[in-house]
Amino acid sequence: QPAMRAILIKSPGGPEQLALGEWEKPTPGLSQILVKVAATALNRADTLQRKGHYPPPAGASPILGLEMAGTVAELGEGVSRWQVGDAVFGLLPGGGYAQYAVIHQDMALPIPANLTMTEAAALPEVFLTAFQALSWQGQVKAGETVLIHAGASGVGTAAIQLAREMGAHPIVTTSAAKRDFCLSLGAERAFDYQAEPFLSPVLEATNGRGVEVIIDFIAAPYFQQNLDCLALDGRLVQLATLGGSKVDDFDLRQLMVKRISLIGSTLRSRNLDYQIGLTQAWASFALPRLLDGRLKPVVDRIFDWKEAAEAHRYIESNQSKGKIVLEVN
Repeated sequence: QPAMRAILIKSPGGPEQLALGEWEKPTPGLSQILVKVAATALNRADTLQRKGHYPPPAGASPILGLEMAGTVAELGEGVSRWQVGDAVFGLLPGGGYAQYAVIHQDMALPIPANLTMTEAAALPEVFLTAFQALSWQGQVKAGETVLIHAGASGVGTAAIQLAREMGAHPIVTTSAAKRDFCLSLGAERAFDYQAEPFLSPVLEATNGRGVEVIIDFIAAPYFQQNLDCLALDGRLVQLATLGGSKVDDFDLRQLMVKRISLIGSTLRSRNLDYQIGLTQAWASFALPRLLDGRLKPVVDRIFDWKEAAEAHRYIESNQSKGKIVLEVN
């Protein structure tokens, strides 16, 4: 089996454990395409997996990288959607930090003509996560208000744009330094979470009604305020537990009085049919809007993939606005 170059984890630990090495080049199976990767992008999940905390799903590549953009290099049996040479991007269960990756033909999408490979690589994970949270789980409707925590994060920047395009009113929490950036993407209000608790400014912004949907990554420290911020029939979509997962004292009657839906969410562990359905639903909504500029990838910094360790240090420093991309060569 011919080898390819890939970023490997020497042993679980810090960013210094990442190094360029040799790995077996994947072979496309039934309905799969082999893609020569031009770019991949970082996600928080990569840092967790590097530390040994987030194993890939059964059968997935152990190599980091949940998304990629590149050129179709080889077709597996039964592939009808693509030809060798096509420019594609898409979500992966793993394997993006490598010269080649395989992807199911229905998980791959055509790169809009106005976007570079580097820009396209910044799209799949955050936009699909945000679309799943807003549309499929939060069931956001036009005119509703959506509170998006970590507004300048990768998923946050995608969620602001998607909520805006769905006709909803996105408001966000973020740091003071990233406030104007969130507003420029379409957030109608941006609250500095370091300055004060967000509950009173959110209630003030909604004339005391509260918000219909909350997209949250922080969990325990925000949980009570999130419930207090929600309007009647409100939906709280929990995407991560970055601040901790244990809530000490919680009165379940709050859910009943306001008829609140509490929705836990993952994407990587979903089955292929679900992921294909989500990808195709997002594509029909997003591809025309990417082409005309209503939606755009948000790229903070680009690193050469040989600088993967440096890129990991950067994402863990919490300075970034939007996505960090690795160019693969």
